[in-house]
Amino acid sequence: MDLEFLTLLTRANDAQVSALLTDYRDQSDSARAVARKARRLAAGFVSDRSAYHRDGALLESLGWLMAELVARQHPDGLYDVGNLHSPPDTAFVIQDVCMVYALLGGTPSLGEVIRRAGPALAAGGVHTPNHRWEVSAALARVNALFPDPQYVARIDEWLAEGIDATPDGIYSERSSTYAAEVTNPSLLTLARLQDRPDLLAYVRRNLEATLYLLEPNGEVDTIASRRQDQKSMRDVWWYLMQFRELALLDGDGRFAAVARAIETRGVGELGDFLADILEQPALAAALPAGSAPTDFVHHFPSQASVRIRHDSRTATVFGGTDNLGVIASGLSTNPTFFKARTGNAILDSVRLSPQFFGTGHFRSKGLQVLGSNTYRLFDESRVPYHLPLPPQLRRTNGQYELGWDGRFYSAMDFSDRPREYRTLRTEVTIVEVARGFDLSFEFSGDETVYAIELCFRPGGVLTGADTLDASGNYQLTSGTGSYAVGTDRIEFGPGSGPLRVAMDPGEVYTYLGADLVPDGVRVYLTGRTPRRQMLQLRLS
Repeated sequence: MDLEFLTLLTRANDAQVSALLTDYRDQSDSARAVARKARRLAAGFVSDRSAYHRDGALLESLGWLMAELVARQHPDGLYDVGNLHSPPDTAFVIQDVCMVYALLGGTPSLGEVIRRAGPALAAGGVHTPNHRWEVSAALARVNALFPDPQYVARIDEWLAEGIDATPDGIYSERSSTYAAEVTNPSLLTLARLQDRPDLLAYVRRNLEATLYLLEPNGEVDTIASRRQDQKSMRDVWWYLMQFRELALLDGDGRFAAVARAIETRGVGELGDFLADILEQPALAAALPAGSAPTDFVHHFPSQASVRIRHDSRTATVFGGTDNLGVIASGLSTNPTFFKARTGNAILDSVRLSPQFFGTGHFRSKGLQVLGSNTYRLFDESRVPYHLPLPPQLRRTNGQYELGWDGRFYSAMDFSDRPREYRTLRTEVTIVEVARGFDLSFEFSGDETVYAIELCFRPGGVLTGADTLDASGNYQLTSGTGSYAVGTDRIEFGPGSGPLRVAMDPGEVYTYLGADLVPDGVRVYLTGRTPRRQMLQLRLS
């Protein structure tokens, strides 16, 4: 038994309980938040290591939360959580409710909540890929408490669609958030409760992939995500119980090392996992010895990315955006194609924006691995000028089909018009060298201007660049610049002249008054096409 681990979770949950006792009656909480609060209190009440073990002060709070779960449930068994009468959101609620019900030894009011929700989950639909596994896991929990063949039948229907995982371990949404919070824990629950050990292979592969997405400070690289986390940082603590479970099951020292690192850092809502240990005490066993990889070059073909790490220095090359001409939830649209760090000096993004008919940032149409240290990104933008319609397609009333030409809509019958094109071809070749990376930009086709944007994480000292304004914007006009945090330093250059070029996010953003300005210290290098430009990055 890993007593330090148990103490860590217990103290973390006790801290959560202490905060909840003064703030549990929050009417703005969603049903999911109410259920999670109940789970935290129930874990503290049941755990014999907790300062709140069998503490009667928790019963009033638990009673209020359980009454809220009863009151908020629709007669059809579903909850509203943003989405109305939502089976997937209800599944999130019910997973926690089932755990609370079991921990407390069976509470009649929660039993009725579970019984009402079961048939609705077995009949309802979903919105996203991960919802299938969340609903299935909730049904598995309901079935374990109140068996019914319809629950198993629905689980089998969803699983028969196949798990949306690639051979390199990436789920279709390419999201750390949904892998860690939904898909992996749901598949582990299904493997255990439905006797489906085959599902463990998907979790195992995803955790193996995650080993190569980890940053030294515990962040997970999310540049390729198709969900909200493509534009934010993500911490590995959410994966704790998954890494621990597979480390113990497989005797995998790599997974054990990640779990120990999470525990040592102590970041995140780790108290939430106390309920998991109460449900599965075997997960508190001592972990095997081992270490996680810290020196590698790893290619993810499914998302056209490469991860590079040499101890405290890491980099990501990305060419896998979904180039569909629209910006929408469920698509990879992050224009960052390179990022790097050395220790605490972090270059969060390198982006490129040509001024070319409002087409926006450079987004590569793939990634070519040219050797052990060389990668090529590429794109060709072709923008049409529409010519007169052929005589036989002209209409005297001037009424034509409303259509999309790749940038905007017009009643011009675009599909039948001949066109002439303006073209811009862009290649970015990235070569890993002894102390960093060389990025070579090659532009051909029509003449225009462009800007390269380097965005550093705040907290460091920038030297060598000219200040453009008071909003964190700078330009490297000549020589070499540097960004340092303590003794960690990223040098970049050479500068490319004083030409001022604004970053253009594209008409899909500007029409809505939106932008794509990343948070941080932004340095620009500019130029005019056609040309070749070199950007050297040195990490020390």
